[in-house]
Order: sequence, then C-alpha cells, then structure tokens
Amino acid sequence: MQIMKLLLVINPISGDQDKEPFVKKIKDHVNSQDELDIFRTNGENDLEQLREYFRKKYDRVLVIGGDGTVKLVAEAMDDSPVSIGIIPAGSANGLASDLGLPESPEDAITVALGSETRKIDGVYLNGELGLHISDLGLNAELIKEYENGFFRGKLGYALNSIPTLFQSEGPYDFTIQTKNRTRKIRGIMLAFANSKKFGTGAVVNPDGKIDDGIFEILVFKKLDFIEIIKTLQHTEQLSRDFVEIIPVKEVRVTTTKPVDFQVDGEYCQAVSEVRARIAPQKLEIAVGK
Repeated sequence: MQIMKLLLVINPISGDQDKEPFVKKIKDHVNSQDELDIFRTNGENDLEQLREYFRKKYDRVLVIGGDGTVKLVAEAMDDSPVSIGIIPAGSANGLASDLGLPESPEDAITVALGSETRKIDGVYLNGELGLHISDLGLNAELIKEYENGFFRGKLGYALNSIPTLFQSEGPYDFTIQTKNRTRKIRGIMLAFANSKKFGTGAVVNPDGKIDDGIFEILVFKKLDFIEIIKTLQHTEQLSRDFVEIIPVKEVRVTTTKPVDFQVDGEYCQAVSEVRARIAPQKLEIAVGK
C-alpha cells in the first residue's frame, strides 16, 4: 500500500515514556516524499483542533497513545473513511491488546503502516463514542483517582487501587432496561464491554467480540480475588456469582444516585443514567496478518 499523506497523533503524557523515539522510528519508515503532519495533544481543545486537521484527506492516521487517544481520534474523524494505525503507548492499551497488535514499537509501526485492516464496532454512551470498555462504579473511581494523582502508567494505577477499594461508595443498585426486559442488579461495577479484556490483560468478557454487532453489559457483583485471578489467567468461564453478562444492542442503565463513569479509560463524571447503543463497523484499524 502506497501511503502518501499521514497524520500522526501523539499523546505526550500517556503511559510513562518518552514518545520522541517513536516519532523518529516512524519518520524512518516513511518515504521522504510523503507528507507527514504531526499533532500533539495538550488537553486544550484537542477535539476541535483535530477536526480541523481532518478537513484534509489522509491515507492513514497513526496514533501514539492509549485507548483514550484512539477514542479522541475516532471522535474527531466524524465517519471519515481513513484507517487508523495504533502504536500502543498508553497507561492502558486494552484495544490494541484485544486486536493482537504488537507491543514492540518497531513491530507496531510496521503493522500500523501495513495494508491489513479490520473494521470494528463502537458504542455510543450518552452520545459519546466508546471503542473498548466503559463502566460505572469501582473502575471509574480508580481512573478518577489516577487522573488526579502524580504517577503515570501502571504504577499510578497500582498506587491508587488500594485507597480506591477502601473509599469506594459501592455496591450500587443498577436498573438495566433493554428492549424486552427490565432488571435490577446490585454490584460494585457495571461495564459496557465491546471487547474481551482490560488493558491489564484481565479477560472480563470471555465471549466478547469487537466486530459482532453487539456489546455486553457486565455487572460485577462483588470483589472475589479467586475470580480476579481467573481473569488474569484468561479463564473462559467466570462465576455468575462474580459477574453477570447480558448481550445487548441498546440499553438504558439507571442508578439510585450518581455513580462515577468512565469511557475508554477517560473519566467523565458521576451520572445516574447511561443510554448506550451499538455503532456497527464504526472504524477501520490496521492489524497484523
């Protein structure tokens, strides 16, 4: 595939690593006559600035960052047909992991510039696009603490996990309304899962597929360390006493009080209602053979 116009989007603070070596490697891969635009996020009007970039026609968009950075690019594209190449470099790289993308920057760049692509679904949550896993409750509380903390990367998550467990306001009462049924389930967390696993590698949605036209509601009922270990061992079956899984295309979830909410690793706010619906074949991602 001859790529002539590239947009490189970099999140300088994602994860805990210098991104400039990535940029050098990409420049080494790109032909000198090709056009390469570079945009670095800074947290101020990133979405609006990126939308201006997409007034141009690109052959490929490369993303150096984590799930939240990919989500930002997807929102800015506004149904543009250009495909995305992901170089995983975030605190959480769950989407890249689910797609089987290489962790090595050199290999990831090769795949990101390659011709093999795959279309994946998205999920709109209160009008906001999610690609991977979003949730209400415990994990969103952890992400809120992480974003307010000093340390980045997995160390930051680890340092914030213990106080979050003790300070959590859960369990919560969730009301789940689908087309044919309304259910009330109590739990410490409710996830909207478009794929199998978190960025940590924990498999929380064993039957999840990122391109099957549905997503799953996961209600985690309690902390169970044996079941948590099973998710890290990629066990295919989890106890219903630990998590209940409900496949849906559209859902309305309400709570009796506002609960912390995150989308693809980015904290939003505390909410008492989430309306979610599938967006089939939303994005095209470069993947390995």
